[in-house]
Amino acid sequence: MTITQLKYVLAVAEHKNFTKAAEKTFVTQPTLSMQIQKLEDELDILIFDRSKKPIALTEVGSKLVHQARNIVNESERIQDIVDQQKGFIGGEFKLGVIPTVMPTLLPMFLTNFIKKYPKVKLKIEELHTEAIVERLQDGHLDAAIAATPLEIDTIKERVLYYEPFVGYVPTNHRLSKKSKLDTADLDIDDMLLLEDGHCFRDGILNLCKTKRSYDEDHFQLESGSFETLIKLANEGLGMTLLPYLHTLDIKNTEKSNLHYFNEPSPAREVSLIFNKSELKMQIIEALHNTIAGVIKGAITFQNVEIISPLAKNL
Repeated sequence: MTITQLKYVLAVAEHKNFTKAAEKTFVTQPTLSMQIQKLEDELDILIFDRSKKPIALTEVGSKLVHQARNIVNESERIQDIVDQQKGFIGGEFKLGVIPTVMPTLLPMFLTNFIKKYPKVKLKIEELHTEAIVERLQDGHLDAAIAATPLEIDTIKERVLYYEPFVGYVPTNHRLSKKSKLDTADLDIDDMLLLEDGHCFRDGILNLCKTKRSYDEDHFQLESGSFETLIKLANEGLGMTLLPYLHTLDIKNTEKSNLHYFNEPSPAREVSLIFNKSELKMQIIEALHNTIAGVIKGAITFQNVEIISPLAKNL
């Protein structure tokens, strides 16, 4: 049994296809198949049920894959130890980012990070929180940026910043005359929301502490983007809440529709999260420090603050 064989097994388990697995592991399909067959013969078991389409794991194969992932991760830790001892920060690093953070935070730190750590090959993917957690646990991501706390035993969280919510209230809305909002002002039935699956949506639902009435005569719409929600609000179809960083890029003609909250302002916690196995910690530390450095201290605008934990000595 070799680490290489276990990596081939993990690739087939992921892609459910020998040809795709071979492409991803940069070997020929016959070589990959032969090595897996050799491992099955050595263990006297069948890892995959090849009669199914797509290929499926057998019962014992599922147990083997779980253990194989642990063994491969631990084997990679050896290289981690060597890299850290040498002070080397490089190699492939797979980062997931939730959709409500990706367009605003990424441009703030990515160029700085690439210039400072040119040997790191970043692979960035936009994913919802549920997919991020699954891929972190399966080893398909090295880290992610997500709204926290998640309180998952297998995942560690390092806070990057706390981002306030800002109301986007068009001039014809019942709250347009209020200079500052309170959470008690919010009514979920005139709130334009992101579609299901976005954690920012869940934060708003928790904030409102009420459920939609689902009145048949009431207009309801959920969207996948803040831009769409802003346009709908401009058409008089309701109000919405935005994460603070998103408000920095809206049109000047729309900034008068931004309404901030009285203190304490509702906010979300955004963190760098990673598996408790703590692989590639030197890159995780570099990423954390770069992002926290960009948001160092407090960025103040209209009395709103985005606070970096580094500034609070957290």
